[in-house]
Amino acid sequence: MSVNNVGNGNNIATVVSSVIDDKNRDVERGKVYARVGGESLRQATSMTPAALVPVQSTNEVVLDLGEGEEDSVDAFLVAALAFLALYAGHMFLLQLLVVVIVAYFVAGGRFRWCYVALRTLPRDVKALLRYAKLLWVIRCHERKNRSVADVFRQHVARHPNKACLIFEDQEWTFQQVEDFSNKIATTFKTHGYRKGDVIALLMENRPEYVAIWLGLSKLGIVTSLINTNLRKSSLLHSIDIAKCQALIYSSDLSEAVADIANSLNANVALYRYGNQVTEPSRLKAKDLISILSDVSSLPPATQEKSSYHDKLLYIYTSGTTGLPKAAVITNSRFIFIVAGIGTIGTMRSSDILYTPLPLYHTAGGVMSVGQSLLNGNTTVIRKKFSASSYFNDCNKYKCTVAQYIGEMCRYILAVPPKPEDRQHNLRMIFGNGLRPQIWRDFVTRFNIPQVVEFYGATEGNANIVNIDNTVGAIGFMSRIIPSVYPISIIKVNAEGEPIRDAKGLCQVCGPDEPGVFVGKIIPNNPTRAFLGYVDQKASKSKVVYDVFTKGDSAFLSGDILVADELGYLYFKDRTGDTFRWKGENVSTSEVEGIISNLVNYKDCIVYGVEVHGAEGRAGMAAIYDEYGTLNIDQLSADIKEQLPFYARPQFIRILSKVDLTGTFKLKKKDLQEEGFDPRRIQDKLYYLDSKTGYQPLTPEIFDEIHRGKVKL
Repeated sequence: MSVNNVGNGNNIATVVSSVIDDKNRDVERGKVYARVGGESLRQATSMTPAALVPVQSTNEVVLDLGEGEEDSVDAFLVAALAFLALYAGHMFLLQLLVVVIVAYFVAGGRFRWCYVALRTLPRDVKALLRYAKLLWVIRCHERKNRSVADVFRQHVARHPNKACLIFEDQEWTFQQVEDFSNKIATTFKTHGYRKGDVIALLMENRPEYVAIWLGLSKLGIVTSLINTNLRKSSLLHSIDIAKCQALIYSSDLSEAVADIANSLNANVALYRYGNQVTEPSRLKAKDLISILSDVSSLPPATQEKSSYHDKLLYIYTSGTTGLPKAAVITNSRFIFIVAGIGTIGTMRSSDILYTPLPLYHTAGGVMSVGQSLLNGNTTVIRKKFSASSYFNDCNKYKCTVAQYIGEMCRYILAVPPKPEDRQHNLRMIFGNGLRPQIWRDFVTRFNIPQVVEFYGATEGNANIVNIDNTVGAIGFMSRIIPSVYPISIIKVNAEGEPIRDAKGLCQVCGPDEPGVFVGKIIPNNPTRAFLGYVDQKASKSKVVYDVFTKGDSAFLSGDILVADELGYLYFKDRTGDTFRWKGENVSTSEVEGIISNLVNYKDCIVYGVEVHGAEGRAGMAAIYDEYGTLNIDQLSADIKEQLPFYARPQFIRILSKVDLTGTFKLKKKDLQEEGFDPRRIQDKLYYLDSKTGYQPLTPEIFDEIHRGKVKL
């Protein structure tokens, strides 16, 4: 239920629109900027406002947002008054005045608190109503002990002939997905697999992908979704760490499987899906298509039915910082993720979704496809993402909602404009990773009415959503009723370790103060539980204890966020990526966004490198320039104009190729380890001369930098 459907709730948006407009006008005039490490990333005379993330200034006011009894009373009164105002209809203005007066006295005369309450009350109430609906939905499934397959079966009964999945020219109805999944379940039951077993799935995007893991789930088998880009040691690691008893792979990936065949555990059975006639002789795989041709499509008779709390999938982290880790997804977690983005993001059962994302990842395989399985939507999937075909596909399939992730929007924006850009039926796009620096350009060019940017990790419980189109925000946390959804930003030191007070508890950051985002862990609560990874040691590294009270615990996201005065949250960087130079903290994420804009949306990876004899790390930018069109002199001038001295990369590396994860994140670990030594690197290198700008970095100059003769 949205706020517009309750009473005369439309009045709320009208009343506060002028306040919000004032905020946006302030941002456009460049009055306030996001901070990096507590310092404003700007130059007073030359910084371009559009290049930075807009946030509200604090006016030197720090709100008292503790979790004591006084705040609980505040939260209760504000929530009660909020519902009263929503249902009041034409009496809204009068009752809003009552809210302000009562809140003023409850707050002990804190006028600034009242100001924040007035600005954020409509947003918070809207979110509260949606959150209440979400809790109701997942509690209903929990009481009925439903698995994902159980919920899907209900939609099959309601509309068996409705399109469930569309792929290229194929249209799979709900009944077809159900029939295929039943065949899978019967086959693997016959082959001796049972509840609790783990089977790996290595397959490119196609409807069968979804139906295979859905069918296995009917037996209580956990499917390990393997990244199709993995090869050799990383592929073998992903199969081994999940202790898989079998591997189902598509014939297109036979060579990848053949490469690890001799190293695979001998007990891992191989099943090939595809029509490839020839296959590497060292692979002794069963032909799954042939087997399925003789199997009944009736539901299998099972004694061990999968339940609400049972494991469903293993989904791997992207591997940007090392080998992939397998995160545990239970039926309850799957239902929460799907219902969460569907309810908070206001999906409709009539929506046609478009996702070109890989189905082995949470974004495409759970958030989008899950809307079909649990909500009855139609989802259009694509084998691989294509920037030039993105809006063509949306037009072709009459999609109303489309998904993005990572650098995808920047790639789409870099495609030359064409009429199809605005000839679509999209009412909303949703995803994570839309950079603030291109947000307005993207929605303006492609005529996007609403952006639902969310933040969350596959394994984490700190999940947030931007529900009101606030540019650059990845979500928000309530300033007036924070205890409803216990997330926070805590202070950390240079190593990313929590800073604690005299009582040994973590310290909460104030407005505009960057810190690490955490989510309080409440076991057996699907919205607050932390299921972690298959590897328990890796799971423990993501939990921090004694956060708000002695004995409690929280999920440690590893991401640096900042909240403005109104509670809007903005992504700053990964804890390991931010570096310090010239006494200032530098956000690699923000510098990447600015430089990418300067070079026509090319890939840009920023990281800190150690320089002999220098304190901190010097910034280095690796820029992908496939066709050699980059003008280094123009870039030098633009960077000087756009970035303060401490944030300017001291080194530039021109890349001829770039490595991306399957979810369109740029890999920087290897680049950082290679540093800036021209004797080790074949790519063109430049260093920043304080007088003449970027100049070629030769071995001789490198040696002089190392000896301290060339100062950075």
